[in-house]
Amino acid sequence: MFQSMAMLEYNEILKGKVILLDGQPYEVLDAHVFRKQQRKPVNQTKLRHIITGKVTEQAFHVSEKVSEADLSTKSVKYLYTNKGERWFCAEQNPADRFMLSEETIGTGAQFMKPTMIVEALVFDDKIIGIKIPIKMELTVTEAPPAVKGNTAQGGSKSITLETGATLNAPLFINEGDTVRINTETGEYVERVDKR
Repeated sequence: MFQSMAMLEYNEILKGKVILLDGQPYEVLDAHVFRKQQRKPVNQTKLRHIITGKVTEQAFHVSEKVSEADLSTKSVKYLYTNKGERWFCAEQNPADRFMLSEETIGTGAQFMKPTMIVEALVFDDKIIGIKIPIKMELTVTEAPPAVKGNTAQGGSKSITLETGATLNAPLFINEGDTVRINTETGEYVERVDKR
């Protein structure tokens, strides 16, 4: 089922690595090797399950080794959404179509534009996730006009983007503006001036 993978010593389990734990792929979010008094060193890690997104903490001791997960990526093209199903195709082959669930795609799904090329994470011949750019520029399709004196909400309003996603933005954002957003947090970053 798995190809032979690199074995990592306890101190090689570093931030950014993807490891196998109980046959499941985890991304190392944080790793810190330290010694407690006279004891042997320990690598205290924070791991994110790549498929479920659940974050967990795990300590690795000197004698422990883990397998590095054999992950690969491939470019795929996002086609469209129909009845909540998101459809993709192989980048060079529009006939090779497949559907991915919202859980597989993650929170970035709401910011994907049709025909956009994204990176698919492949584990054990199965797509387990989609990586989209952290910062993206999208056009505002709906923005209610700012009402004078309406700063009770901290001077923000809900806007709708070309992908249908809604988020809060400053009162000066108008329909037709292009805004930069952070796809990981789903937050407005700045207005992009188009000259």
